[in-house]
Amino acid sequence: MSIAFTPWPAELAARYRAKGYWRDEPMTHILQQQVQARPDAPAIICGERTFTYAELDNRSSNLAAALHRQGLRTHDTALVQLPNVAEFFVTYFALLKLGVAPVNALFSHQRLELLAYARQIQPRLLIASAQHGLFADERFIGELREVAPGLGTVVLDSGTSGALAGCLDLAECLAAPVGDFVAQPSAADEVAFFQLSGGSTGTPKLIPRTHNDYYYSVRRSVEICHLTPATRFLCALPAGHNYTMSSPGVLGVFVAGGCVVMARDPEPLNCFALIERHQVDWVPLVPPAVALWLKEAPTHLHRLASLKVIQVGGANFAEALARRVPAELGCQLQQVFGMAEGLVNYTRLDDDAERIFTTQGCPMSPDDEVRVMDADGNQVPQGQPGMLATRGPYTFQGYYLSPEHNSQVFDAEGFYYSGDLVEQDAQGYLRVVGRVKDQINRGGEKIAAAEVENLLLQHPGITHAAVVAIPDELMGEKSCACVVVSDTGLKPAALRKYLRAQGVAEFKLPDRFQFLEQIPLTAVGKIDKQRLRDALRASQSEQV
Repeated sequence: MSIAFTPWPAELAARYRAKGYWRDEPMTHILQQQVQARPDAPAIICGERTFTYAELDNRSSNLAAALHRQGLRTHDTALVQLPNVAEFFVTYFALLKLGVAPVNALFSHQRLELLAYARQIQPRLLIASAQHGLFADERFIGELREVAPGLGTVVLDSGTSGALAGCLDLAECLAAPVGDFVAQPSAADEVAFFQLSGGSTGTPKLIPRTHNDYYYSVRRSVEICHLTPATRFLCALPAGHNYTMSSPGVLGVFVAGGCVVMARDPEPLNCFALIERHQVDWVPLVPPAVALWLKEAPTHLHRLASLKVIQVGGANFAEALARRVPAELGCQLQQVFGMAEGLVNYTRLDDDAERIFTTQGCPMSPDDEVRVMDADGNQVPQGQPGMLATRGPYTFQGYYLSPEHNSQVFDAEGFYYSGDLVEQDAQGYLRVVGRVKDQINRGGEKIAAAEVENLLLQHPGITHAAVVAIPDELMGEKSCACVVVSDTGLKPAALRKYLRAQGVAEFKLPDRFQFLEQIPLTAVGKIDKQRLRDALRASQSEQV
């Protein structure tokens, strides 16, 4: 039985096939093409190890065959949690060859998230790393089996410690001969894997991605970003995140025949060393990581000489920081605004500087349909802020087994409401001004947190800023600006004076400032506003 998901209406599916977006090819085709074209070219560099395309193909086939011998079959599901290592992508292609659809949990996810994923997909397979504390012994595996009784096969990347009793060792599976196994990927119009929604609160919802829609998204991204076999791409953000995988991401590099260099995280000095050593020319980052790179770059700029493009996405990128990237890092900036649910927007590499600095790009497909709507369901005038609604050849049609939530975020025409507040110009470029749930309702006056954050980040003494709502008996909500400063002499009064000088309305001035040593981040590097709100509620001290 195939995995349930909400398909595209027949009329749209026919259109996408007729225009060549959907080719009815499984994503295993990515690897097949490169094995034929450049088998000995490097595909992945991970520490001191290099994997050619032929080796990536062989090892993924070995793993698929080992799992097939354990009884795994097409349309089964898997829970995968691996760090930023080459084995993540070996595993990904192995499961594609087997037709098993995984949820790729982030390595920072813990018991709550993993149990929630297991409840939703009822996996028959777990592939995890003994480096993660949950898999130091067998107790948590037992918990997973309580919520997913069908979980039979467990494969651990155990390093030198040896696999736990009853668990297969990943290294042994990768070395085992393939035998007579023949790849049996799921059909191209079926679920290839599940992505995680980008929400920063609660357990992420699961997004079914088909071979057809995801493969098109990757191919189109490669066209826009002009990746080639010479591309050297640094994978420093979590490997399983949609941005890292497909915009154009690691899969885009594989489509182009380039090479991926693995980094454990975006920490600047380690990344700078990898860039210099491997002549990396393409790096995707999130805004907080860019701020750290800008801080360290002045004394290490010689190590970044090979860099051509830094992409920035995953969260709203302040114009003040955007302008610093080419000037201080010596490479081109490309802004990306995308979502695991589908729609991806890029600034183009040949766009003028102002467009790159001040927008988050325009949709990548001619058949991406974008509407900017008000609260009453009407399209707003061009250039006015409103809620983003979209549908297209790679934007999903519903979260997995979530009919109640789907009814809230899809309209009758199948347009998905992402929760983003955007403005669209005459050329179709979008500027993200906030989130629907990131608005602060201060006595009936609506404040877009991103607007105030961007103004604060233009202050030379502020390195990070996040504006969140705090409860207030009189106003309903007030605003609190959480800031990290390089100038310890800054006081709230001076910052309010600065904001007034920028021409901001009085009601948008933060009611409270909280000075922090660092801003908490989610697993994918976005500012974790839920943690900020929780900390503020728990705090008894108040700066005014």
